[in-house]
Amino acid sequence: MSTSRKPAKTTGKSITVRDATFGLLRAFGIRCVFGNPGSTELPFLADWPDDIDYVLGLQEASCIGMADGYAQATRNAGFINLHSAAGVGNALGNIYTAHRNQTPLVITAGQQARSILPLQAFLQAERASEFPRPYVKYSVEPARPEDVPAAIARAYYTAMQPPCGPTFVSVPIDDWAHATSPVEARQVSRELGPDPDAMKALATAIAESKRPALVVGPGVDRAAAVDLMVAVAEKAKAAVWVSPFSARCSFPERHPQFAGFLHASPAQLSDALREHDLVVVIGAPVFTFHVEGHASIFDSGTTIFQITDDPTAAAITPRGTSIVATMKPALTELLKLLPEIRRAAPAGRPLLPAPKAGEPIPVEYFLHTLSNAMPADAVLVEEAPSHRPAMQKFMPMRGQDSFYTMASGGLGWGLPAAVGMALGRGKVRTVCLVGDGSAMYSIQALWTAAQRKLPLTVVVINNSGYGAMRSFSQVMQVRNVPGLELPGLDFVKLAEGHGCEAVRVTKSSELAGALKHALAYAGTSLVEVMVDSAVPLLYAQKG
Repeated sequence: MSTSRKPAKTTGKSITVRDATFGLLRAFGIRCVFGNPGSTELPFLADWPDDIDYVLGLQEASCIGMADGYAQATRNAGFINLHSAAGVGNALGNIYTAHRNQTPLVITAGQQARSILPLQAFLQAERASEFPRPYVKYSVEPARPEDVPAAIARAYYTAMQPPCGPTFVSVPIDDWAHATSPVEARQVSRELGPDPDAMKALATAIAESKRPALVVGPGVDRAAAVDLMVAVAEKAKAAVWVSPFSARCSFPERHPQFAGFLHASPAQLSDALREHDLVVVIGAPVFTFHVEGHASIFDSGTTIFQITDDPTAAAITPRGTSIVATMKPALTELLKLLPEIRRAAPAGRPLLPAPKAGEPIPVEYFLHTLSNAMPADAVLVEEAPSHRPAMQKFMPMRGQDSFYTMASGGLGWGLPAAVGMALGRGKVRTVCLVGDGSAMYSIQALWTAAQRKLPLTVVVINNSGYGAMRSFSQVMQVRNVPGLELPGLDFVKLAEGHGCEAVRVTKSSELAGALKHALAYAGTSLVEVMVDSAVPLLYAQKG
């Protein structure tokens, strides 16, 4: 391995495209590159520098998921190097999830040599920049080799600009050794202030409201603005709800004003908000739905405001006033404008009593036990969608940087994202709560965690099938659906085969001890919990 390379100096001296790129990565504070190597990337990977960590994933979708988790942990763009069209194809599912998560990623992919591209060369990517669209904010194969560093710089600035998201640069194999000039890293501001008149109107509406509600979404936690959000809620004396499918925790769920989680069903969401004369949606769309139905809130007398850093989310909002701004300046201004309000603060949702043990292990008992066993500063990465309603009841999250899930609904993100999160968090324990079906989409991510001895505990909820699909088949009143059962999976053997310590728990009496050991293990551990396979209902049943 070569000695560390010094950052490229911004002089007129000619250097290689590769060295100019590494100079940019260092200037942008990028310490890791995630990838699975292919032949068209070898000139970039040769003589790898000591000061940038190459994180090997065993499949491209896992590489994207790891970079996504790492980027969310560090609040800096994740950098990924993929293999031509085949590698990008494997990665597309998690690229879509990163797009929905609004995670900043810079994705580079190898391309065949420019001289043989007209001959439809083996491993070429035809119209490479079109492949990941529309789920990247910027996509390009530079016209000239010397344009590659500037394209990567633009990709970084674009990825980091709210609303954040993935970007893509295709790089032909022979470009890396080409001569170019260094590209100087620049400072680009990322905060956008709100319209003053709109903010005054919002503050007045909150002050005059009788029963206001704040609906908080993942944008608040992404902006590290949860403390500000709490201060606004307390001054406004408003009930606080979580937006449907929020992928992060933007408000402490034990707070006395916390009202609960909104459903992605139009009717159920409207019913929950019916008593509020003002609804202010902060850091989320208005609203994300999953099933059809009539949203009566849109034709009621409820006043709706929205604060969002996403102009598209503002444009598609069907009703109300949208304020386009980033969270910190908007919430800071709102806190300053709000007068002292005399009404009593609303009562939040009551915490439920501890669930009882049973055989087979009830999911509610398992989740409550896991919540009590986790260290106070632990981070939870979750991909167990059929159990999310029970989790929301029995695993209240603490707020800032405590909870992450996928905003896309696509499986295969959670396990590699937890690996990236553990890498980015350092010594803080990361817990990956994942369903048996979800885990099998990207089980190979365990290898990376085990090789690096990351402080990661993977807890697989094994109900022997796709629980969410079982639930939807009931809600939609369809019968005899094939492919919902997953018998015969042994996650202990799978984990041990990837180098992890693992144990299976089948009895409630074994659960607390197994979790305590796994959470204290010096490295990566897995606990497979066999739970009751009863089907949870995610939405109210039709008819």
